[in-house]
Amino acid sequence: MPELLLHHVVVILVACLADALVGDPVYRLHPIRVLGAAIRGLERVLFALGLRGYVGGALHWLLMITLALGGWWAVHAGLALWSPWAALVWDAALAYSLLCLRDLVQHGRRVLTDLDDLAAARDRVAMLVGRETAQLDRGGVVRATIESLSENLTDGVLTPLWALCLFGVPGLIVVKVVSSLDSMLGYRNERYRRFGWWGARSDDLVHFVPARCSALLIAAAAAVLRLHPVSAVKTAWRDHGMLASPNSGWSEAACAGALQVRLMGPIVKAGQQVHSAFMGDASWPSDLGAQHLRQALRLTVVCGVLAVVIGLALTPLRLYLPW
Repeated sequence: MPELLLHHVVVILVACLADALVGDPVYRLHPIRVLGAAIRGLERVLFALGLRGYVGGALHWLLMITLALGGWWAVHAGLALWSPWAALVWDAALAYSLLCLRDLVQHGRRVLTDLDDLAAARDRVAMLVGRETAQLDRGGVVRATIESLSENLTDGVLTPLWALCLFGVPGLIVVKVVSSLDSMLGYRNERYRRFGWWGARSDDLVHFVPARCSALLIAAAAAVLRLHPVSAVKTAWRDHGMLASPNSGWSEAACAGALQVRLMGPIVKAGQQVHSAFMGDASWPSDLGAQHLRQALRLTVVCGVLAVVIGLALTPLRLYLPW
């Protein structure tokens, strides 16, 4: 048992330190690239067989989870027969490739660097959000960037990290498969409304608890930075329902309260305004600038550090889980 816990903690520490120091690695066989190719390939096979509805979507979901976990386990088990250290390196390298806090912060910093060049800043933020950015003013660019930082804090950092800490590499893999299925298939259009239902609903499920915990985490980070922790909790409770997603609104509203700024406002997609209301108190500014983005970046980093501390505190529970 102590060896299992030691292996688990070393994997977490190596993965988190590598992510913090180096960032997301770029290589041809990155797990997310492999996963994306497998999702598309299996989708084509099932569609060719006429399995385009809920049954096909369920089979696709189940096969992707099975293939991803089976691929990890086959390599892990083979390396473990040779050397436990080789298996540890494999687990740590895979976990490192699937964590992305530094990458998230770097995207935000690139927008901050280009903020004085509005056209370049719009191009940068277009890589982070799904809305149209060509008509955004400087304040709109900053709002969109802060919203992306706060939303991805849950999806890209907290849920994967805590899944790794509680359930090991298999937990992290399941979260990443589910998130990839949602991002690639979770659309309410004719092609994916039924086929992508399983990915979309399972994504809502895995992020449910971390999303709500994110409000408290952001409040704690705000306290560390001497921002506005009470406003973070109050705004998260009041405004989280402004987004259609059952999860995204918690971290976005908490971030708005922690910074005491208004987020969202007019949002245009496919040439149509899909949202107009602001999140946050009417007395807070919506014409945001570089200082607000700097605060949001610091808040994101502190949240990441606190999330690692909490995750490590949860690791002993791994010994008592049945898998």
